[in-house]
Amino acid sequence: MKEREMQPSWLETAAGRLRRNRVLLAAAAASLLAVDLFLGGRGIAAMLAVAFVLAVAVLLPEREGEGKPNATGRNGTEQAGALSAVDLAAVVQDPLYIFDRTGAVLHANEAATLAFGPIAPGGSLQLKFRAPEIHAFIGHVLEGKEAPPAIDYIERVPFERAYRVAAMPIGGEGGLYVLLFRDQSEARRIDRMRTDFIANASHELRTPLASIAGFIETLRGPARNDAKARDNFLQIMQKQTARMARLIDDLLSLSRLEAKPYVRPTERVDLGRLLREVSDSLSHLATETGVAIKLDLPEAPLEVTGNRDELVQVFANLLENACKYGSSGGRVTLQARREKPGAETAVTVTDFGPGIPQEHIPRITERFYRVDVETSRAQKGTGLGLAIVKHILTRHGARLSIRSKVGEGSSFTVYFPPG
Repeated sequence: MKEREMQPSWLETAAGRLRRNRVLLAAAAASLLAVDLFLGGRGIAAMLAVAFVLAVAVLLPEREGEGKPNATGRNGTEQAGALSAVDLAAVVQDPLYIFDRTGAVLHANEAATLAFGPIAPGGSLQLKFRAPEIHAFIGHVLEGKEAPPAIDYIERVPFERAYRVAAMPIGGEGGLYVLLFRDQSEARRIDRMRTDFIANASHELRTPLASIAGFIETLRGPARNDAKARDNFLQIMQKQTARMARLIDDLLSLSRLEAKPYVRPTERVDLGRLLREVSDSLSHLATETGVAIKLDLPEAPLEVTGNRDELVQVFANLLENACKYGSSGGRVTLQARREKPGAETAVTVTDFGPGIPQEHIPRITERFYRVDVETSRAQKGTGLGLAIVKHILTRHGARLSIRSKVGEGSSFTVYFPPG
C-alpha cells in the first residue's frame, strides 16, 4: 500500500514532463505567436498549435537521463534548450535564428542559411546583420527593455528584399532568444502594383472626363449659339466617351480573367479558321491604315486546346496593334505553323513598321505601359491590350515571345503547348 502511494500519479508525471520540456514549449509558443502576429492575429490557430505541442510534451516517453541534474550547469541548460528547439525551427518556413544572451547564434534554420548565408555556431548575430535597426532591436530584447513587437528590415544585397522581423525570449530563465524574419517582398510588390493600377486607371478616366466637362462648360457659355463650334465639340466629346467605354471594357475584361481559376480550357479550336475570321473582321481597319494583311496558314486543320472567344481576343489585339503601330511598313503577315506532330504550335504576327526599342520590350505587357503615350492615345489604345493577352495566354499554358528591331518592325509569336 505504501509502495503504491509512493508512485507518482499520472498528473504528477505529466507535470514533471512539462517542467522538463518547458524550453520546447516556450519555443513553440513564442514562435507560433510570432507567426500569428504576422498572419494578422489569427489567435485560434496559434492556440491550437500550442495545445498540440503541449499534449506531445506530456505524452512523450521520458528519455534516459531526463529529470536528472545537468552537470554542465547553466551553459549546459542553454545548449539543451537550443537543441530542443532545433526540430521546431526546422519546420518554420521563414528564416529563424536561436541565440543566447551574448548575441551568439546557437542555431540557424535552413531558410535563414538560404536567405542570408551560413553562420558558424557561436557567431555573432550583430556582426551578421550590421543594420542599425537590427542592432537596436536585438539590444532591446537582450536588455529586457520594452521593444516594438516587430520592425521592418530591408536586405539590399544581392537584390532588395523586405522583411518583418520579430524577436523575443524563449525558454523562461534559459537565456535563449529567437529572431524570426517574415519575407514581405512579394506582398509589397503586389501592393505597389495595385496602387499603380488604381492611379493609372484613375488618370486614364480622369483625362477624357476633364475634356468632356470643359466642352460642356464652353457649350453652355461662349459657344451656346455657335453651331460650328458646337458640332466640333460634340464630335470630340463622342470620341472621348468612346475612349472611356473602351477603357472600361478592357478593365472589366482584365478583371474577369483574373477572377477565373487557373484551370486550362478543354475545348478544341482550329487556329487556321479562327485566324482567317480575325483577319476578315479587321479588314476595314487595315484599309483605313493602308496596310495589307498577308496570311500564311495551313490548309489542314491546326487544332489547339483553348477557349475560342479568348483566343479571338488575343489575336484581334495582336493584329490590331500591328495594323495601327506598324502601318508605315504597309503590310502585316499572319503565320501559323507546327513543325511536326506533337510539337508546339506557333502563331506569329509581324509588322514592318518603326519597331520597338529593346529597353521597352520587357515591360510592354504591363498594364498601362506605353512605348509612346501620344501615339498610343492617337491610335485609341487603352494600354491594357497586351496585359489582357498575357493573362489569357497564361491561362492557356501558352507563352508570348516578342522580337523587334528599330526601323525594321516587330514580331509577336504565341507558342501553344503540344496536345
